[in-house]
Amino acid sequence: MGEPARRAKMTEEEYLAFERASEERHEYADGEIFAMSGGTGNHNAITLSVGAELRVALRGRNCRAYSSDMRVYIPLTKRYVYPDASVVCGGAEYKDATHDILLNPRVIIEVLSPATEGYDRGDKFAQYRSIPSVMHYVLASQDKPMLEVFTRQDNGSWNYRAYGPGEKAPLSAIGCELDVDSVYTDVFDADLASTPAAS
Repeated sequence: MGEPARRAKMTEEEYLAFERASEERHEYADGEIFAMSGGTGNHNAITLSVGAELRVALRGRNCRAYSSDMRVYIPLTKRYVYPDASVVCGGAEYKDATHDILLNPRVIIEVLSPATEGYDRGDKFAQYRSIPSVMHYVLASQDKPMLEVFTRQDNGSWNYRAYGPGEKAPLSAIGCELDVDSVYTDVFDADLASTPAAS
């Protein structure tokens, strides 16, 4: 999370009215809004790849994957955030009739970046853990092919495991897995990254 986009405090209602009229995305916390900066090429490629993998894996499972445009509401702290991807199973629950604020994600996925990694691992993860429906929290590295999966246990604790090349990260709560190699296909292709655009 970066610096506040504006100084004046806003109520939740003011934030939602502002956000729905804005061409840019902003997260909301403690009365302040925070502009969402654009990601790197790797960040965008990984986010798109994760979404594509989930869409295929979830067919016929009564689950739906959402992109980074879907807001998630955190009731405990009344925050509004935009994860890079999220998954709902058994029907989405929304905060209001606009259907643009998700209440019951089962899986949350964030692609790490130098500017947000500390926040994603710390305070933001703590916020997500407070949502009862969240069963998996996945962190995707944009520097190397690695998926880190935190899984909620029956006793409320969280199990951690990292997955690298040649491995598949199981997401048992939604009955599928993410293939690390598939997620990172072409992401680190030096030739692709350095090829000039055709004129």
